[in-house]
Amino acid sequence: MSTTAQRGPGPLTFRQAVEADVPALTALVESAYRGDSSRAGWTTEADLLEGQRTDPEGVAAIVRDADSILLAVESEGGLVACCQLERQDEDAYFGMFAVSPSLQGAGLGRAVLAEAERTAARTWGARRMRMQVIRQREDLIAWYERRGYRRTGELSPFPYGDERFGIPQRPDLAFELLTKPLD
Repeated sequence: MSTTAQRGPGPLTFRQAVEADVPALTALVESAYRGDSSRAGWTTEADLLEGQRTDPEGVAAIVRDADSILLAVESEGGLVACCQLERQDEDAYFGMFAVSPSLQGAGLGRAVLAEAERTAARTWGARRMRMQVIRQREDLIAWYERRGYRRTGELSPFPYGDERFGIPQRPDLAFELLTKPLD
């Protein structure tokens, strides 16, 4: 599976990630969400969470999972974005979405999300996309709402005490489920 689209930094190539991509994918996700490098973009979680966002073992597990696709997005020879798709019955779960901080705000995220929706529908016949977003990320939730996602009001607790997902900087973090029907 490999498709190309024209958006943002240049032509984009979408492909399924392989084990050799794990170090670069881990670095991309970390750069988009944690530490000072993440502050160059608008998706940073640095004010909410410290520590890691993911690790090579977690990324490799997704790459190996038969019910998941880790979509790697390249432009001009480099990795610029990624996202996870996971088959969940008639739905697909969307996660581990990262865009290089220096390229955020140029339409790349919209292109990746649209390709993820097409891929889930085409590959698995998914009828709905599901995702969990930290409910305190109102700007990010609003971005998803502009792309057709709806807040469900269904909350899940943040995994406090499990540093694989970061070190919370506030006591009230929770995830909210967002969904969108896929045509």
